[in-house]
Amino acid sequence: MSRVAYVNGQYHPHGQAMVHVEDRGFQFADGVYEVWSIFDGRMADFDGHMTRLHRSLNELRIDIPMSREALTRVLHETIRRNRVTNGIVYLQVTRGTARRDHPFPAEGTPPSVIVTSRSISASKAEAQAQKGVAVLTQPDIRWGRCDIKTVGLLANVLAKQAAREAGAYEAWMVDEMGLVTEGSSTNAWIVDEHGKLRTRDTQANILKGITRTALMALIEQEKLELDERPFSVDEAKRAREAFFTAAGAFVMPAVSIDGTTIGDGKPGPIATRLRTLYLEQAKRDAI
Repeated sequence: MSRVAYVNGQYHPHGQAMVHVEDRGFQFADGVYEVWSIFDGRMADFDGHMTRLHRSLNELRIDIPMSREALTRVLHETIRRNRVTNGIVYLQVTRGTARRDHPFPAEGTPPSVIVTSRSISASKAEAQAQKGVAVLTQPDIRWGRCDIKTVGLLANVLAKQAAREAGAYEAWMVDEMGLVTEGSSTNAWIVDEHGKLRTRDTQANILKGITRTALMALIEQEKLELDERPFSVDEAKRAREAFFTAAGAFVMPAVSIDGTTIGDGKPGPIATRLRTLYLEQAKRDAI
């Protein structure tokens, strides 16, 4: 079946979907995005992603392109037209099309809205989670507003590519103090050597992950001890467990970091339990 994309009010065959050559997303990475996981044709953590989308747009002073209700209809229709049962739906909003110039274009320039959707093998993802994956650390060279979910992802792309070339699934960014900030497209977690869950607080210029937020509520529900505090690469390598969270990865156990085995080299009980709880909740609450 051919894929379908939504671009600025119209649905097109995926291979024919286009934006203007002077779209500011293309010229300046002047835009934001969100990704929802899809379970049984329904979007998980819907409100959290929509709230973060509005925050990102407001932080960059990009006009909200349409009402929440209209955008929800577009997302659902894109999922339907692509016949996606389990997968993702991707939304990108840019500042729109205007003559190439660094300042914002004239007031009233309409934002560009692009939506795509594709299927992902649930069985493949589950097999990876049961085995665990490898992580590679990389210097964090990103810009100073990583709290905004912008499309300016070149540093993330380079880190992810380095991980893939090393046979790892994900890259964890490391700041100038040797502390892990977050993954190239995920939030980083450990169960430290004392058995305490740790993840970096979102005041430290990292993205406030929606899966991260949902998981924190589950952690509280399970009465697990959580410390929102940074950890070093060395602490991560000594940890009992390591894992990362994201809309596409859910809760993914990491069993090695830079070639160092974490724990006994298998997904740990806490990460495994949290993945099960998260998936149960996400599937139940998806819309």
